[in-house]
Amino acid sequence: MRLRIATYNIHRCVGRDGVASTGRIAAVLRQINPDIAALQEVGSNGASRRNVLDPLAEALRAEAVLGPTMTDRRGPYGNAALTRVPPHHIRRLDLSLPGREPRGALDLAIRLNGRSIRIVTTHLGLRPGERRYQMRRVLQLLDRGTAAVTILLGDFNEWFQWGRPLRWANRRFSPMPAPATFPSHRPVLALDRIWVQPAGRLLAMAAHSSPSAREASDHLPLVADVGI
Repeated sequence: MRLRIATYNIHRCVGRDGVASTGRIAAVLRQINPDIAALQEVGSNGASRRNVLDPLAEALRAEAVLGPTMTDRRGPYGNAALTRVPPHHIRRLDLSLPGREPRGALDLAIRLNGRSIRIVTTHLGLRPGERRYQMRRVLQLLDRGTAAVTILLGDFNEWFQWGRPLRWANRRFSPMPAPATFPSHRPVLALDRIWVQPAGRLLAMAAHSSPSAREASDHLPLVADVGI
């Protein structure tokens, strides 16, 4: 059985043209057709505080799992996941540091094909020290568990290939392909990452670079197929 997963920083559904369009993000998600999509920068882009997750979940016929890290004048903002496989356990981890934008992680447990699968998604901070603290917390969380397949994914904001958070993740898992996803119109940085353990379960990984994906957000989605 093949599980398609994706991580996508949707930038509040604001495209490269500055126009907010939930419909464009939904169209990109339909192109990818993931079983599970980890989303970052999820939040209302207008005064109406409309829940942007509803049309996205409807586009995939998936369940929405909220992981807000803060609330501003427009409403909740942060991480989310869309999953076609109902999770039997959900945990939210606070990764915030004083004086910095609140950050967090979503920890989902599902069962598929008789196997336990753990999926942790996050969006790390902008400063190196912040990312090191947050990655240590995430890896400590992952050390507590016995899932048959473990997947770590999200926007790690690490543009240095030799940065310690990436080295730690590669040591905890195995080095994985790192297609560039940012900026979406001409990607040069692999800010969005997916790690899979056991490594042999990874069947394919690529950035989704359709014309609509290059316009819908400032990041491209990163997509992986995992054998279960």
